[in-house]
Amino acid sequence: MLLIGSITVTGILANTLLYPAIPNILEDFGLDDGSAGVLVASASVPGIAIAPLVGVLADRYGRRRVLVPCLVAFGCFGALGAFAPGFGWLVLARLGQGVGSAGLINLANALISDTWSGVERARHFGYNSAVLTVSLAVLPAVGGTLTDLGSWRWAFAPYPLALITALVVMARLDHGPTDRSTSIGAQVRAAARIARSVRVLTPLSLTFVTFIMIFGLMLTVLPLHLARSFGLSAGERGLVMALPALGATTGALVLGWIRSRRSSRAVVIAAFVLFALAFPVVGLAGTLLLLVPAGVVFGLGEGLLLPTLTDVVAGSASETSRGAVLSLQVSAIRSGQTVGPLLAGVAVTAVGTGSTFLLGGGLAAMVVIAALVVQLPPPPPAVPVDDR
Repeated sequence: MLLIGSITVTGILANTLLYPAIPNILEDFGLDDGSAGVLVASASVPGIAIAPLVGVLADRYGRRRVLVPCLVAFGCFGALGAFAPGFGWLVLARLGQGVGSAGLINLANALISDTWSGVERARHFGYNSAVLTVSLAVLPAVGGTLTDLGSWRWAFAPYPLALITALVVMARLDHGPTDRSTSIGAQVRAAARIARSVRVLTPLSLTFVTFIMIFGLMLTVLPLHLARSFGLSAGERGLVMALPALGATTGALVLGWIRSRRSSRAVVIAAFVLFALAFPVVGLAGTLLLLVPAGVVFGLGEGLLLPTLTDVVAGSASETSRGAVLSLQVSAIRSGQTVGPLLAGVAVTAVGTGSTFLLGGGLAAMVVIAALVVQLPPPPPAVPVDDR
């Protein structure tokens, strides 16, 4: 789990370090707030197409053979971003970084599915999600502090740590399950058949919508909102943006207990209800005393939702197609990460930061209504777990 957690953290590192520095980057290059969407999306776009390829290759040749080059590409291109002479060069470096990060979260989830099953798999997805959310709490604060100490370029300093993770993967991780008995085309078709089922297509769609909200609202609009409406510095923005992770970590850690008592559908509906309640408060709050608790409520929903969606997808795939099927969820994640900031940039320009959060609350409410109407097929039976 320590190694899996390190891979997961690296997979979300590309943007989390930079969020508090976004206003500084835009100011340095003389750009308006609408360019924030391009900056954030540039590290997410490659994953839309590359994540499925990474998943197929990992199923075919083993996890380690694919993880190492992904980590190396991430670390190298991330370091280059610190030296970008212009905004265009920065976007290019982040595109290269996005190629490296495209399959990391997918492969971390595949490693969990390779090792655990049933309720225990859901519990470990929760643990991994807790690692992710703690990182979401710490990393923006780190990026904001580095920006305040030097400049936004200092926020790129931690990216070469991915090279150390690559060395550990080479030394400690075996190749995992492999399947070269069929052609790559046959592997893709098998994964596509699974992905077309309602039980997989529904959580993939919800993943896409969730990451539009996370990356569009909480990670693109929120730093601008904190800077424009509250006058917070980069370091202060990083601290405020870190607080929702308290709720997310709590939700992720108790997920195994909740899932032993409630269905995945009930957890998903509850999470989107929390989103629908939190976003309007964040947008309308005139004081941080209201905004911060609303952010924590959002985080609680996030901590319950993301590992639940991943568990549903993982439980629908066989061992030999698990990497490919989970990679489709990563494509949904990267699509949401790309579309969310771009939509947020348009919305902020048109109606402002506060009203953009109100739109997000309406979208979450629509998802709740749809989820109450649509029924997923019953989940596969859980494997009994001895908790002693």
